[in-house]
Amino acid sequence: MSVSDLSSRTVLVTGATSGIGYQTARLLAERGALVLVHGRTAEEALAATDRLVTLSGVDADRLRAFGADFTHLEEVEHLATRVLAEHPGLDVLVNNAGMAAPERHTVTADGNEIAFQVNFLAHYLLTHLLEPALTDGTGGRVVNVSSSLHRTGSIQWNDPNRVRRYSRLAAYAQSQLALTVFAADPRVTAVSVHPGICTTSLLPLYAHEGVAPAEGAAHVVRLCDPAVEIVNGAYYDREHRVAPAPAASEERTVKRLTKLADLLVGQSA
Repeated sequence: MSVSDLSSRTVLVTGATSGIGYQTARLLAERGALVLVHGRTAEEALAATDRLVTLSGVDADRLRAFGADFTHLEEVEHLATRVLAEHPGLDVLVNNAGMAAPERHTVTADGNEIAFQVNFLAHYLLTHLLEPALTDGTGGRVVNVSSSLHRTGSIQWNDPNRVRRYSRLAAYAQSQLALTVFAADPRVTAVSVHPGICTTSLLPLYAHEGVAPAEGAAHVVRLCDPAVEIVNGAYYDREHRVAPAPAASEERTVKRLTKLADLLVGQSA
């Protein structure tokens, strides 16, 4: 894989304090990008940047720490406001933060099922709030770190919070399907990628064994590179572009999801 210099790029990576997000931040910074490292709290994000400098020898000037708890949409709004103020020329947004749906049905303070909010709605809101920065320059793009499990998902349009029938696997798959569908939104250039099964906190959802998170992160970083041409809405399984679940490329589904998400995050289209 050819490696191009990313020193002119500014990239925000959500969920960058561990796993694939952390390794994505490391690889991007090593290639010269200015990386905005997002964590659930400012303290966690700062600790991650300190680790990158101390353990990986990353230049501290290439890192900025940002905190926002995605279970609170208000914090997502604050994050976007700060990024726009400090980095109006944002080149790439990596929507990576994710969680396994809990065993018990859990609803956030915003009234949404927690995995649907953290894995999809928060990223939906963040992407649209950052749209001015991402569409201002040339080659701005969004990379959604999705999952092959999106193929097993279905969006419960009349009950997206799964109040009536909850299963953690179904809730997780729904959130990943929504994130994958969202890549086909025409407002920003976006792709989705399944980075492979990696040894992260989400591993138990998939298998007993996985590859190192850095291996998965390499597939994410490749799609951040402006030298790699992308098609809006494309889905990648590691380095290969493949067809996503049929719903992910249906115009009707994209429009329906946009309407639902706008409603749930309180945005007016």
